[in-house]
Amino acid sequence: MPLLEPEPDALRPGAASRVDGPAHDRVPDERGGGTPDPLRSDLIALLGADKVLTKVSDLVRYASDASPYRFVPQVVVVPEDIDDVSAVLSYAHGKGREVVFRAAGTSLNGQAQGEDILVDVRKHWSGVEVLGGGERARIGPGTTVVRANATLSRFGRVLGPDPASAIACTVGGVVANNASGMTAGTTRNSYRTVASLTVVLPSGTVVDTAEPDADEQLAHAEPDLCAGLLAIKREIEADPHLVARIREKYEIKNTNGYRLDAFLDGTTPVEILRGLMVGSEGTFGFLSEIVFDTLPLDRHTSTALLFFPSLPAAAAAVPLFNAAGALAVELMDGNTLRASVSVQGVPADWAELPKSTAALLVEFRAPDEAAQEAYEAAAAKVLEGLDLTAPVPSVTNAFTRDAKTIGGHWKARKAFVTAVGGSRPPGTTLITEDFAVPPGRLAEACEALLELQTRHGFDAAVAGHAAHGNLHFLLAFDAALPADVERYAAFMDEFCRLTVERFDGSLKAEHATGRNLAPFLELEWGPKATELMWRTKQVIDPDGVLAPRVVLDRDPKAHLRGLKTIPRVEPIADPCIECGFCEPTCPSEDLTTTPRQRIVLRREMMRQPAGSPVEDGLVEAYGYDAVDTCAGDSTCGIACPVGIDTGALMKEFRHARHSPREERAAAVAAKNFKAVEASARLAVAAADRISDRLLTAVTRGARKAVRPDLVPEWLPQIPGAAARRLPRTARVGASAVYYPACVNRIFGSPGDRSLAEAVVAVSARAGKPVWIPDDVAGTCCATIWHSKGYVAGNRVMANRIVEAAWGWTAGGRLPLVVDASSCTLGIAHEVVPYLTPDNRELHRELTVVDSIVWAADELLPHLTVRRMVGSAVLHPTCSMQHLGDEAQLRAVAEACADEVVVPDDAGCCAFAGDRGMLHKELTESATRKEAAEVTSRPYDAHLSANRMCEVGMDHATGRGYYSVLLELERATRP
Repeated sequence: MPLLEPEPDALRPGAASRVDGPAHDRVPDERGGGTPDPLRSDLIALLGADKVLTKVSDLVRYASDASPYRFVPQVVVVPEDIDDVSAVLSYAHGKGREVVFRAAGTSLNGQAQGEDILVDVRKHWSGVEVLGGGERARIGPGTTVVRANATLSRFGRVLGPDPASAIACTVGGVVANNASGMTAGTTRNSYRTVASLTVVLPSGTVVDTAEPDADEQLAHAEPDLCAGLLAIKREIEADPHLVARIREKYEIKNTNGYRLDAFLDGTTPVEILRGLMVGSEGTFGFLSEIVFDTLPLDRHTSTALLFFPSLPAAAAAVPLFNAAGALAVELMDGNTLRASVSVQGVPADWAELPKSTAALLVEFRAPDEAAQEAYEAAAAKVLEGLDLTAPVPSVTNAFTRDAKTIGGHWKARKAFVTAVGGSRPPGTTLITEDFAVPPGRLAEACEALLELQTRHGFDAAVAGHAAHGNLHFLLAFDAALPADVERYAAFMDEFCRLTVERFDGSLKAEHATGRNLAPFLELEWGPKATELMWRTKQVIDPDGVLAPRVVLDRDPKAHLRGLKTIPRVEPIADPCIECGFCEPTCPSEDLTTTPRQRIVLRREMMRQPAGSPVEDGLVEAYGYDAVDTCAGDSTCGIACPVGIDTGALMKEFRHARHSPREERAAAVAAKNFKAVEASARLAVAAADRISDRLLTAVTRGARKAVRPDLVPEWLPQIPGAAARRLPRTARVGASAVYYPACVNRIFGSPGDRSLAEAVVAVSARAGKPVWIPDDVAGTCCATIWHSKGYVAGNRVMANRIVEAAWGWTAGGRLPLVVDASSCTLGIAHEVVPYLTPDNRELHRELTVVDSIVWAADELLPHLTVRRMVGSAVLHPTCSMQHLGDEAQLRAVAEACADEVVVPDDAGCCAFAGDRGMLHKELTESATRKEAAEVTSRPYDAHLSANRMCEVGMDHATGRGYYSVLLELERATRP
């Protein structure tokens, strides 16, 4: 038993926090033991224990996606290869079980949820292979769209589909749902741009549609499937009216049901199957690999955000911009604009816009400047005839080429679902729907939708891809109230009839059928076409193994089953709509839980009665899975469109788990930090004379005796001690105060100069000398206490450093240059909530500058580079993401190296001060993909801007990382 155990019930919700009595959709007590036998033992025997997740906390965290539904699986499987997938499918066939594939879980209609075997096909299924100079790309289904495009952009290419959730959604999910996005329309979507697929069919048969003999192989392995597909093809082609109807249905965006045009476009079973797999929502097989035909990346962009007095007025302008050649015309109604003020960078005065206001985000993209100018001239003519709420006298004033401004406009637009969802009433469930009408009838459809929403008591938000007649709208209601569910059901019935009968539109334009529209499939397609879809499912999946009830369901009330309640949790997390945008940035994504899952688990605790078996299981796992293995880097808050910082919540939980004795000890350490600092440096120096094996054994023993989350484990990559004395500097004539962070006062740097010596030298060399105060020892940025949730110690050190910095800088007259990015962030921002009122006033007068920014902006223009290395790979830290100074890191590196590379998979290393020593498995997991990129080729230099992050990357890659400022000093040394 460890000496210091965390408070056992600190993470258990209090009585005042819970819903009024157990929620009707809570996980029942009998599920508290997790996966039952023999399912548990069967799958472990088949795949191995590390690929089978069985705890109740595992099942609950996979029970939610971005949709309004919640279904708890019996087990979660994490396969590594096709053999694993085939084994699971064979097992399901033999045992009469069901399988659902899940990648990013960003689906908006429950496609990523199952009630039996759920298969996570994200973790081990990423990767991009560029083919033919970029004209094609072979992509793993677990690769995010943003990640794929990052690689393709170096070849001047891009994927056709560009959904707003590209930061999180995976290529497999995009193809499975035929998601399109802002610019794809009906010509650039997956159906039109997928060249080939490798598919694992429900039977376990693997088909690579690119193989020359694929049809022969399929005929041999699946003769009934081939015969069935050809029979359906003949039946469709024999009905001219049906053929015409199918072609007509796909003239506008349509993802409702299966792609019946695949039977018209394909001539062989494999060609038909390739088309059917697109938009099949995981009901026909697993896409293990996708080859895309890529498109040119037109880099010359002109964009305008135009405001109109009403939604119909904005919609009426859409065809004019389409005719002028706009690639994207995005619509936002007043509610969307007003809600978007929660998105960083959106003007606050949008909150005061009249509800009737609407906006169009119009973008032209061209391959060269001449084409760009032609587009802008055409746009200017359109603008002349528009009635805008803010008149625009010329195209120069309306359209911008500035990348930062354009990025801000798109950030507001892409945040539609999350921003509006985040502003919904607490405790309500969010429904996101999308439909399409002929673009010429968009204004009429907008008016009809607004009238329908008002009549049913919904104050919804509307946005969409107006260029393609595609609208999205959001509705919020309380799934715990039967009357609210009935109101929603009545709205859906009338909405579906309106869309089909009045506009002959698509009930699903790009989000795929899902559970919400399955009961309305026949309303749109009619009995014959719908029956052909049922027959297609029977031909490909005769035993109904894959994703039942996701696309096809004869129950007219199926869309009302499984609606999830949203219990209130901690205020910081309440706005979460479980969209999953945060997950790709999370260091613990592949180890334990993600920010979304941490909130999902918390909500299930709130649904439970106190002391239930399920609550006990969740609380027991939450300490390690959620709290201990959170890096606390808060990059989730950057990715979240409404800024939910789950890292901050986990720090609050760490504080709650501390005993009073731990809190007192932390405060004492802060008060006596000068002695602590000196002792730490001596300990590191002493460690240099002791073998790594002995130190590892000693620290592991101490971790067992005290507590793993308090005692770091020794790693061989830990650097030696820093020099006892800092470089001598003068206050007189100094251009800035230089603050060497405590980590750089304790741990040394590689090479012949310390980081402090390098900063002093290179600053003097540029004619910008810096001064190091004599009394920096014993001060700290307070991040040590902040990240661990020690509030009293954090308060002590936060106030100490601000008071000291104010004095050093002569009341803020000199900038304070800090040589560790995490410490810059800490002093500049994170200390503020812990300051006294007086010290907050002092803090406002400080100018805190990261040393990388100091070097890039103030030193580089005055330095002469005398020698350069051939190549350098960079590790931008998570603190630099918060500070926004990654560009300066690259600028300094480019002054020192002929080639500078930032890995596509670069992210938080999760070393987080000492968390990588407390839980080294966290850093190993967080850096796995980045390390693979770094070690795939040699580099002359491995550079970063934070000593402990450099240690983390040393541990991950086996390469020696060091500060880019050390390289700058060497490059400019006379």
